[in-house]
Amino acid sequence: MGSAAVSWWSVHEYVAPVLARIGEWPVLGCPEWCALPDNDPAKIAAVFDAAQHHALRIELAQESLAQASKDISAAVDWSGIAENLRCPGSRIPREVA
Repeated sequence: MGSAAVSWWSVHEYVAPVLARIGEWPVLGCPEWCALPDNDPAKIAAVFDAAQHHALRIELAQESLAQASKDISAAVDWSGIAENLRCPGSRIPREVA
């Protein structure tokens, strides 16, 4: 398996022509969708549409995690904290609440 990175745009480019051709479809999993035959193009389009929405959620979550990692890294002097922990008798100063 390769990278776990998800690209919404790549998924969108793949499904867009199918969705444009079909035009309308019910929401995935709703009673109308469940009642459609498995080979109905509208049923398949709903699955494709849900797939692109899922890819978007994953991509946004990945971006959020990457930003959080950068924010945490920049929040304090982690090298300084590590150095203080290595020295005997050192401690992390605490603020009194």
